[in-house]
Amino acid sequence: MLITNGRVVTFGAANEILENGAVRIEGALITDVGEATRLEEAYPEDDIEDAGGQLVVPGNICAHTHFYGAFARGMAIPGDAPRDFPEILTKLWWRLDRALLDEDVKYSALVCLVDAIKHGTTTLIDHHASPSALLGSLDQISEAVADAGLRASLCYEVTDRNGQAEAQAGIDENVRFLRAVREMGNPLLAASFGLHASLTLSDETLADCVAAAGGLDTGFHIHAAEGIADEEDSLRRSGKRVVERLNHAGILGPKSILVHCVHVDAWEMEILRDTQTWVTHQPRSNMNNAVGVAPVETMLRGGIRVGMGNDGFSNNMWAEWKAAYLVHKLWHGDPRRANGYDIMQMAVRNNAALAKVFWPAAPLGELSPGACADLILVDYHPFTALTAGNLPWHILFGFEADAVTSTMVAGKWLMRNRRLLTLDEEAIAARALELSAKVWQRYAELDG
Repeated sequence: MLITNGRVVTFGAANEILENGAVRIEGALITDVGEATRLEEAYPEDDIEDAGGQLVVPGNICAHTHFYGAFARGMAIPGDAPRDFPEILTKLWWRLDRALLDEDVKYSALVCLVDAIKHGTTTLIDHHASPSALLGSLDQISEAVADAGLRASLCYEVTDRNGQAEAQAGIDENVRFLRAVREMGNPLLAASFGLHASLTLSDETLADCVAAAGGLDTGFHIHAAEGIADEEDSLRRSGKRVVERLNHAGILGPKSILVHCVHVDAWEMEILRDTQTWVTHQPRSNMNNAVGVAPVETMLRGGIRVGMGNDGFSNNMWAEWKAAYLVHKLWHGDPRRANGYDIMQMAVRNNAALAKVFWPAAPLGELSPGACADLILVDYHPFTALTAGNLPWHILFGFEADAVTSTMVAGKWLMRNRRLLTLDEEAIAARALELSAKVWQRYAELDG
């Protein structure tokens, strides 16, 4: 297949914008990229897909999300509004996740996957919790991901907050799914070992997780220092700050993801750098929870590998770009903060490098020969010059959520000309509406 008549944004190490460009796809991979006339002459037998002058861009990557939170949209929290982050956890999330049953888990994922396809997010790293439907929950999500045709890495969050037996069940679900993924034969699915956060994990459970992960060639995916309460809890438990405690437990490393890291200090950042642990930045969530703003510019300058997620907000990753670009300026009172290149470094280059941890066979997040054929068409026709140098600012100030017209993963169209091809959005929304009403009722009946 040849996608021609497009303005090809390559991203990758040497980002280029190819006017009147083309991308050749064979199977799940890109085999050639260049000027349209050259490719059309070189591959005369290929089917032609006319991009109509749109931008041809690598699919967006989300480094941390929560499919299970979808049914929280519009839900009222009984009583007084939460005053701080611990109350948000106890009043909202730890009641909602307990209210989910098997089918709810699947449809929470499906509505998020519809959203991802429509917004051009082709790769997602999810972090799941459903204590009342724990066993096999990752299978429910993986079935939804397979139906959608997207690329996703899944894990289950282990926590002690509901007792030792449930913590062990979470460990078992991670181990089971890590092994199952290898047998499924779906190259779009991957897995990690999920942990909730330091403040809900004992030393004993951390040790059990590390032992259970032995021989599985996996890292860990855990929230860290999201709120100041996490640091205070860690100091009470161990006399160590969160990153120090997790490092001492054997959690950190080049395949592990620490989510948020809002309240880390200089010594913790040094540990993150030296262990090559990944950090992900979720500015919309941090603002919503009023936990602060992560020092990602300092981390990037110091060589820490920082990517960008959405923490369960919409899968319009350009909205996350915009939030990151603006919030650091406001937080520091300095319009020079959060340069557009820093935002692109996190959201494109670093997210692509993180994705390679889970899909090492071929590059993601770039359009180049040998890369995965994960791409989107963007209906954006600027009235000012568009170059590789000013591209971040066009994305930040020009790209909108409805600009994505087509989405492809592994050489397969999931949406073409704004028509979903793999999922029935209307049927999914109708069933989700029925299920969410029951989830809300169970949520209301649970103790806070």
